Amino acid sequence: MSTNEHSSVLGSEPVPAAPPGPAPAPEQVFTERDFWHGGDLDLEAYLTRVGLSGDLPPTLDTLTAVHRAHLAAIPFENLNLVLGRPVLLDVPALTDKMVRQRRGGYCYEQNLLLAAALDRLGFTLTALSARVLMGGDGRPRPSTHALLRVEADGESWLADVGFGGGGLVEPFLFADGHQVSQGGWNLRLDRISAVGDEDWLLRGFDGRRWQNLYSFTTAGNLAQDYGIFSHYLTTHPRSPFGNRLMVARTVGGTRYALTNTTLTVDRVDGTGEARELALGEVVPVLREVFGIGLDQEEQAVIEDRVKGFLVT
Repeated sequence: MSTNEHSSVLGSEPVPAAPPGPAPAPEQVFTERDFWHGGDLDLEAYLTRVGLSGDLPPTLDTLTAVHRAHLAAIPFENLNLVLGRPVLLDVPALTDKMVRQRRGGYCYEQNLLLAAALDRLGFTLTALSARVLMGGDGRPRPSTHALLRVEADGESWLADVGFGGGGLVEPFLFADGHQVSQGGWNLRLDRISAVGDEDWLLRGFDGRRWQNLYSFTTAGNLAQDYGIFSHYLTTHPRSPFGNRLMVARTVGGTRYALTNTTLTVDRVDGTGEARELALGEVVPVLREVFGIGLDQEEQAVIEDRVKGFLVT
């Protein structure tokens, strides 16, 4: 058989394609870039809620003012879970709950509301997730906390109004080894290598020692990611948010925290106290200390659920 006959029987070998040239620049990945939906926020109502007004350009002064005002006005709380209600993270729902109903929320609610406000004011921001370390035993925890990185005056700043156990009072410069006192609350940020090559650790000084608050990476998140994390925290049977009442508020140099019937007060000078409330005192404390008003039906449910938490 000739060579030509052999080729016709077996078929021709495929001819390799020529190497491609450089790939074109990637097109836009997402068709929608309005990640924080600032346009859905009633900005005037939000600013009234936190006690601000006037011209608020996207500067560090504005970021600091908004952060401090939000933290003082809107408490950390998990009352929706105690009341058996869903935790909704879209901006209109957050506005209705925390602005119009004058309630609070936990980290995803708080920092997504803040993100919408900052977006509306013209800031550029990235949402991050963190592993809460405070109160842990050294074993790794999942990333279940939300915080923001915000650009202002040519630098990056951390913003976080949703860490119920303390943390930032105002924006914190995103720089390795940065240590500062925020109204007497001492904080420090360090770059570490714990899980990957670039992790960051935020610590706070509690008047006696430095304690780890949380660690995080710079990978960006979207509200959709927070929705998945929030679903886990609101449905998992071992989630700390579903089996106790948790409320916190920072006002100047004093931090208040209520866990079921235990009211704790911590001050910047290291002093503080804790006292046990009678069950009938819980609702008045929610109103008078944390600014949370409830109707009679809600009050009855809260008292009944807290009573149940105390016996389990």
